Amino acid sequence: MHARPDRADIRLEWIQRVMEQPVKETIQTDGRIRRWAAIPEAEGRFLRVILLPDGKTVHNAFFDRRFNNED
Repeated sequence: MHARPDRADIRLEWIQRVMEQPVKETIQTDGRIRRWAAIPEAEGRFLRVILLPDGKTVHNAFFDRRFNNED
């Protein structure tokens, strides 16, 4: 995950925060869990964390430019 330059600035504590306190959660058809939360330290951008179906293993994390909390 941190190998990509555009994701190198994502802190592990932010990922943990999204996992524990999401503002939104959806489950994909493959069972993976999507969670979002705003990160004030990152100019309020929304971080999307995708977890495996176990709800603990992080598959991916990135800032979601298209996130709309109203959906």
